[in-house]
Amino acid sequence: MRGCIVTVALLLLLLLCLHQTPVECKERLIRQLSSRPSSATKPQEFKIGFKRVILSIVLGILTGLIGAILFALLIKIAVQYINQTPFLKGPVIFSPKISSKTLQSALANENQLLGSSSNGKYYKTVLDNGLTVAAKVLEPFDSGSPEMQSKSVKRRIQQELEVLASLRHRHLRSLRAYVRESDRFSLVYDYMPMGSLEDAMNGVRENHLELRWDVRLRIAVGVIKGLQYLHFTCVPQILHYNLKPTNVMYTDKSDIFSFGMILGVLLTGRYPTDSFFREAVSGGSLGQWLRHLQQAGEAHEALDKSILGEEVEEDEMLMAVRIAVVCLSDLPDDRPSSDELVTMLTQLHSF
Repeated sequence: MRGCIVTVALLLLLLLCLHQTPVECKERLIRQLSSRPSSATKPQEFKIGFKRVILSIVLGILTGLIGAILFALLIKIAVQYINQTPFLKGPVIFSPKISSKTLQSALANENQLLGSSSNGKYYKTVLDNGLTVAAKVLEPFDSGSPEMQSKSVKRRIQQELEVLASLRHRHLRSLRAYVRESDRFSLVYDYMPMGSLEDAMNGVRENHLELRWDVRLRIAVGVIKGLQYLHFTCVPQILHYNLKPTNVMYTDKSDIFSFGMILGVLLTGRYPTDSFFREAVSGGSLGQWLRHLQQAGEAHEALDKSILGEEVEEDEMLMAVRIAVVCLSDLPDDRPSSDELVTMLTQLHSF
C-alpha cells in the first residue's frame, strides 16, 4: 500500500515536470526524495524515543526517592537538634542596659516589695548601673516533678519567654530579662513609677488623686490597642489570659470580658469585688449591675460622680457604659473583637 502511494506521488511529480524545464524538474524530484524519511529509519527513531521515555520515568522515580530520603534526614536532624538544644540557665538578657552580673547581684539583695498575686511577687530592684527595674518572682515550683524535668516543658517555657521579649508596642511592657533558678523564675520588666491602674483607682477613692474622664478613656483606649496588637498583629495570635487592673501599666473573647471589667472600673470607680454588688438587687457582679441600669435607662447612676462634668462628656460616658455591657456579655460570640473596640472607643472622643 505504501509503495502504491509512493508510485502515485512520483507520477504526479512527473506530470508537474511536463510543465517545467528539465533542470527544475530534476531539482524538485531531488528535494522530494531527500525530504521523505526512509522506512528503515522509522523503527530506529521509535526505539530511541521509547528509550528516552523509559529513562525519564526512571530518573523521575530516582529523583523522588532521593528527595524523600533527604527530607526524612532533614527532619531527623532537626528533631535531634531540638532535643539536644540545652535549656538556658542563669540570666537571659534582652536589653543592652542590663548585664548578667548586675542583675544576679540585684536579685540576691533585699528588694522593695511592690505587690503580690496568686502566682508571685513584684519587687522594685535597682541595678549597679543605677537602672531601676521591676522583677516578678514567680511562685516556687517542684523542680523534681516529672513535668518540670521534661525537656519539652522547659523548652516551651523558654520559647514563651522569648516571645514575650520580642513584643514591641507602646502600650505593652516588654520582658527585659529572665532568670531561671532551681525552683523558680524571675521576670524583669521596666519599672513604672506611677504604679498600676489599681493603684491609681485606689488613689481616686481615697481622694489622693484626680482621674478625669478623658484620662480614663485614654487608659481604656491604650489597653484595647495593646490587646488589638496581641490579637491581630502578632503571629501566632497571643492571648493575655490575666487582664485586670493590677496588670494594666481562654480565648481572645475572655480578654474582651476582662477589658469590659476594666472599663467598668474606670466608669464607676468600683471594683468587681466590691461588697456593694452583693447587696445590689440586680445581682452580684459589676456586669449584671451595669446591664440592669442600662436596660432601665438609668446608666448615669453607675457613673463615678468625681468625673461628671459637661453634658458632652456624660454622653461619651453613657456610650462607654453600653460598650462595657457588650464586652461583659455572657456569650463570648456576643462580645466585640479588640479591633472593633479600638474603633468604637476612638470615635467617642477626639484626643
